[in-house]
Amino acid sequence: MIEIDGSVGEGGGQILRSALSLSMITGQPFRLVNIRAGRSKPGLLRQHLVAVQAAAQVCKARTTPVALGATTLEFEPGLIRSGDFHFAIGSAGSSTLVLQTVLPALLHADAPSSVHVTGGTHNAMAPPVHFLQRAYGRVLAAMGADVAFELLRFGFFPAGGGAVRATVQPCRRLRPFELLQRGERTAGFAESFIAGVHVGVAQRELERIGSGMGWSGRQLRIGGLPAGQGPGNALLLTLEHEHVTEVFTSFGEKSVMAETVAKRLLNEVRAYLKSDAAVGAHLADQLMLPMALAGGGAFTTSEVTQHALTNADVIARFLPVRFSFEQQARSVLCTVHPC
Repeated sequence: MIEIDGSVGEGGGQILRSALSLSMITGQPFRLVNIRAGRSKPGLLRQHLVAVQAAAQVCKARTTPVALGATTLEFEPGLIRSGDFHFAIGSAGSSTLVLQTVLPALLHADAPSSVHVTGGTHNAMAPPVHFLQRAYGRVLAAMGADVAFELLRFGFFPAGGGAVRATVQPCRRLRPFELLQRGERTAGFAESFIAGVHVGVAQRELERIGSGMGWSGRQLRIGGLPAGQGPGNALLLTLEHEHVTEVFTSFGEKSVMAETVAKRLLNEVRAYLKSDAAVGAHLADQLMLPMALAGGGAFTTSEVTQHALTNADVIARFLPVRFSFEQQARSVLCTVHPC
């Protein structure tokens, strides 16, 4: 049994999610202690508990008893099975992170699957559904995977209530993939989604984005949603390039000016564009596991976070690969090496 200390490195939920995904795929059981010890509220929150339950259902795993706040987990996987799965987080916890826990395993099932998750779809500290659709999904497709994401209903913090569905076709082996340059930009646009929030907030956000990016017209889009899906506000900026699509997000908050929400987003986008990297820090984190499953690959990123370094360590415990990070002039080269 693989022993993992959840307090090491970044100390967050990614350690749990990667361990669950890789345990299902490799058939190796694990014991995780000090779950999310690096967070202000350690232990399993709703989204982490549902991720464990979802993984256990997909592969009929045996686990130690788990509940909210649990800090220890033993997970012994069975055989991965296909199916139509439904999981309810019951809060604004991230639906996308639950999806990303089980999707790699379902690529190894013997038939197509669908996964329906209700909870948060657009909340801080997690990729929004649009990121999965445009950025993460595009890379998976380049590696040979056939996965589609459908946003059924927005779910903002703190109410949640959103819904997303993913369909997964079997793909026994992902192709090694190199993503070293982003290429020429082919499209760029910003969207401000509002639910139960005055339209003036979206207008002010997009005005600031337009000024900062030199955009106008159809590049600045207001996404008005039913008030019942809020209150909530998500500002997204999408950059489509020849080889990669990136999605950046900033969220409106009570007592935070619309211009401040837009400025945060612009700062992140400008840091990415100032580099020579193909992908930003968030997409880099998401690429590590599929590239390791493919047995090799490489990408350039604008920065290597502690989150990524911790993820690399967890992955190497389950798979015969190692990661190297090489600082270049205006990017970092991450390479997956087979052992």
